[in-house]
Amino acid sequence: MTAGGNTVVFSLSRRWKLVPRNSACPHTSDDARGGAAPAVRVPHGPDPAPDAADRQQAEDFVRQFHEEQPRAAGDVDRRVREVLDEIDRTGTYTHSPAELSFGARVAWRNAARCIGRLYWRSLVVRDLRHVTSADDIAAHCFDHLRSAANGGRIRPVISVFAPDAPGRHAPRIVNDQLVRYAGHTGPGGRWIGDPHGADLTSRARDLGWKREEARFQPLPLMVRQLPDAAPRWYELPDDAVLEVSLSHPDHPWFADLGLRWYAVPAISNMTLEIGGVRYPTAPFNGWYMGTEIGARNLADAERYDLLPVVAERLGLDRSSERTLWRDRALVELNVAVLHSFQEAGVTMSDHHTESDRFLRHIAQESRLGRPTPADWSWIVPPVSGSATPVFHRYYDPVDPSLRPAFVAREN
Repeated sequence: MTAGGNTVVFSLSRRWKLVPRNSACPHTSDDARGGAAPAVRVPHGPDPAPDAADRQQAEDFVRQFHEEQPRAAGDVDRRVREVLDEIDRTGTYTHSPAELSFGARVAWRNAARCIGRLYWRSLVVRDLRHVTSADDIAAHCFDHLRSAANGGRIRPVISVFAPDAPGRHAPRIVNDQLVRYAGHTGPGGRWIGDPHGADLTSRARDLGWKREEARFQPLPLMVRQLPDAAPRWYELPDDAVLEVSLSHPDHPWFADLGLRWYAVPAISNMTLEIGGVRYPTAPFNGWYMGTEIGARNLADAERYDLLPVVAERLGLDRSSERTLWRDRALVELNVAVLHSFQEAGVTMSDHHTESDRFLRHIAQESRLGRPTPADWSWIVPPVSGSATPVFHRYYDPVDPSLRPAFVAREN
C-alpha cells in the first residue's frame, strides 16, 4: 500500500516460505508475503478475557504524544495523572481524538514489515469507537472501502472501532481483509478462485452464504459481535468494491484471460495497540505495490498459479528451468498489472519507486533521531530484489515490544 500523494504503500513484501499472514502494514496487504494456501486462520472461539490497560505503557504513550505533538497536547503531567487515575478507577482509559490519530499513525510508522511508511502522517483516521453493533460495523466498513477507493485515487484510511475493556471483548471482524476472493474446489476436484480464501469461504458457507462459483467472487464480510456468538455475514455492495480488469500493453490476448483484482487492500484481522489499549477491530489500508498482485496473488503456485498459463500464451519454452520461462512470464504478468491499474486511473506503485521512497523515509526518520526498524525479508520486493536499493543494506533491528503497533490477533 503506498501513499504517494494518494495513500499509503502497505507493501508487505513477500517471503518464499510459509509465514504468518498477519502483518501491520497499511501500505498494502498481507498478500505481499508468501505462504501456502489456505494460510488464513479463521478464528473460532473467544480470546481470554482482556486485561486492564498497562499503566506504564499508558504513561509512555502520553509522554511520547506530548513530546512529538507539543502544540496540540497541552500539559503532559496533568494528562498523565488523568490517565492513570482513570485506569485505577476503570481498568482502562479513553484516548482523546488527537491521541487516537497520533497512535494509529505511529503504529504504521513502527510497522517493520511495511515498505510504504514514508506517508505515515497522511493516514486518515476514522474514529468509530462508539460503533459496537455488527450491522453498523459492516456498514462503516463498506463506507471505509468507498472512502479509501476515492474514485481510483486510493488514500490510506483506518477505521477504529470500540476497544477491548477489562473483562469485556469488543466485536471482531473475522475476515483477514475487507475484500478477499472466495476459493473452493469444484466438480472433479478442480480449484475455483483463490486458495487463500478457502477457510473463509468454508466459514461463510457454514453461516448460510451462497453465491455462484466464480474465480473472483468477493467474500461476505463476517463480524463477530460477542465472543461466544456466531458471526453475522454481510454481502459487499457492488459500489464498495473497486476492481481493475487486467490487460497487457503489448499482448491483446491477455485480456481474454479474464483476470482482475480489487484496488483497496484493507487488512482487518490485526489489533491496534496504543498505550496499553487494544483496538481489535481497526481495518486499515494503503495502496497496492504491483508485485503484491503480479508476483504473489496471481503467480504463486498456491494462489492463482498463472505463470504456466502466461508462459504458454507467450510461446515460451518450458522444457527446462534453464530457459527462465517462469521469470519471463512473471515480468510480463507484472507489466500487465501495472499497465492495467494505470489505464484504469487507480493508484498503484512499482517496487523500484517504492524502494526509493523507503530510503527517503529512513533518511527523514534519521534526521529526527528515530530508528526505522525493518524486516529485510519483507522489505525487499519479490521481483528483481537485488536491482532495488533496499536490497543492499542492513536495517535497525525489529523490537517486538515497540508500541504503538499493529499486532497479530489470534481471535
